[in-house]
Amino acid sequence: MFRRMNVRHGFVPLELYTLWGYMEHMRKDIKASCLKRLNRIEGQVRGIAGMVDDDRYCIDVVTQISAARAALRRVEEEILRDHVAHCVEHALASGNRADQRRKIAELMEVVGRAER
Repeated sequence: MFRRMNVRHGFVPLELYTLWGYMEHMRKDIKASCLKRLNRIEGQVRGIAGMVDDDRYCIDVVTQISAARAALRRVEEEILRDHVAHCVEHALASGNRADQRRKIAELMEVVGRAER
């Protein structure tokens, strides 16, 4: 477990410093899938930079930027699905109404930001 030094009290679990704490880690298969996609997207973005450097046709560059943005959205959706399946589900099952409200509010905020 990661820990953060607290001058007055010694070591304190890092999750206490994280917004609403950690519930569970991302599932291994989802994590692997996301990392694979993100590596592909990283290569795609490097390719776009090369296109700009080579003075490629603007519409071709914009088309590739749109494709990279769509790929990032798919990764975002996969991570959000995993979050709902673990963190939100855990809050709902816990019966802790304050935690349930926080998790739902957090989810709504993130979804709202994603649509901007």
